[in-house]
Amino acid sequence: MLNCFKTKSCFPVVFWMGLWVATATAQGGLTPSELLFQPRSGEAEYVELYNPTDGPVNLADYHIVRWIGDTLGSHYPLPIYIVAPHDFVVLTKDATSVATQYAVKRVSKLVECDLPPYPNGGGTLILATAEGEVVERLDYTPLMHSPLLRNKNGVAIERRSFERPCNEVSNWFSASSTAGYGTPTYANSQSTELLAEETAFSLSTTLLSPNGDGYEDGLTIGYELAEEGLYAQMEVYDAHGNRVARLANNALLGTHGEVGWDGHGDGGAILPMGRYVLYINLYDQHGTRQVIKRTVSIVY
Repeated sequence: MLNCFKTKSCFPVVFWMGLWVATATAQGGLTPSELLFQPRSGEAEYVELYNPTDGPVNLADYHIVRWIGDTLGSHYPLPIYIVAPHDFVVLTKDATSVATQYAVKRVSKLVECDLPPYPNGGGTLILATAEGEVVERLDYTPLMHSPLLRNKNGVAIERRSFERPCNEVSNWFSASSTAGYGTPTYANSQSTELLAEETAFSLSTTLLSPNGDGYEDGLTIGYELAEEGLYAQMEVYDAHGNRVARLANNALLGTHGEVGWDGHGDGGAILPMGRYVLYINLYDQHGTRQVIKRTVSIVY
C-alpha cells in the first residue's frame, strides 16, 4: 500500500516498500524520454517519463503544463503513482489505445490522465513541479524524425541519451521500425547508452531446424549499432544465389534490437535443407553502405 504526505517543510515523502523515502524534485527527478505527438488517426498521444535517480519518485509531485505563445498556460496535475528508480512511466489519455498499437511490456506503467494537445507540426512539452517550477522543456519538431521516414503517423521520437540535455535537437530521433516505431514503458530503441563500439550482428543459432519440434525452429538476429539512424535490408539467398526470403525491407533500426526468422521463404513454405547466406545491407541517409554476411544451414 502506498501512502504519501508532506513534511512541515513541504518536502514530499513516500512510503515505498517499507521505507519512508523523500521523492525527487526539480533538482533530480523525472525527465522526458519519449513522445508520440503524431498518432495514427483515432489513436492517442503519449508522453514517456524516466526516473534516472536511485530513489522512487511520486508522479503527483509533477504537472504537465501547456505552452501557449511563449508563456505557461494550463496546468495538468498528474495522479499519484510511484515511479521506481531507473524506470519509466507513460502518460496518455487512452491506455488501451497505446497498449493496442505498441508492444507494451508493462501495462501497469501506462497512466491515464489529461494532457495538453501536441500539434503535429511541432510544439513544446513542459514538465513542472506541483509548485510551478519548470523541470524540463522539450521543443519538439518533425525534423527530429529520420529524414528518410515518409510516413510519420504513429512514430514516436525517442531520447538518445539522458546524459545530454533534454532540449537538444540531436538528442531525439525516430523510434526504430523493428521496435514497432515506439517503446512505451521500456528502454528506447535509439538509446545511446547501450551502444557497442563497432557494428555487430549475432545469430542465436547457425543450424535452423524449422520442423515444429520445439528445437531450433527459429533464429534471432540480434544487433548492436555504433550509430543511430541506420536502415537495413535483410535478405536470405540460397546456394545458387537466388533470393528466397526477405526479413527486413528498408527497416529503420534502433541502436539495439533483434529480427526473427522461422526458416520460411517468401512464398510461405519451409525452405529445403541446405546452406543459406543472410545478407544484411546497412545504409544511412548519406548513402554510406555496409554489407554483412552470415551463413545459416537448414537441417532436419
